[in-house]
Amino acid sequence: MSDVFTPEQRSAVMRAVKGRDTTPELAVRRILRAAGIGYRLGGRGLPGRPDLVMQGRRVAVFVHGCFWHGHDCARGARQPKANADYWTAKIGRNRARDAVAAAALEAAGWRVVTVWECGMKDPGFADRLVAVVRDQAAAVSISAASSD
Repeated sequence: MSDVFTPEQRSAVMRAVKGRDTTPELAVRRILRAAGIGYRLGGRGLPGRPDLVMQGRRVAVFVHGCFWHGHDCARGARQPKANADYWTAKIGRNRARDAVAAAALEAAGWRVVTVWECGMKDPGFADRLVAVVRDQAAAVSISAASSD
């Protein structure tokens, strides 16, 4: 299937995809700030460069888009039609990289909280997020389906 955009237009669209300060990330930051939970941005020096870091609590928060990180929800399971081999391989690499980063953080004594974009639509998301950050669980993933 050919692309509906010219190569120049597709390039412009892909350049507009942000890697930081995304809408889901800003929403998570607002929730934590409203709950009085402080954090730092960027996680430089930590495996996977978490989106938010709470040094005192030893909590690293990753805010993942379902498509880009291959979540098992409807949006994450959607297969791209154009350049499918490239995107399937890229999303697979993203998943592998995420798993390695989470394992390295846990081995270093950090608690890893993964927030999925689809999970943010649930009515009790904000309360669950605050509870998870304040809790002592080792690793948590917050999605629409469950909060393992």
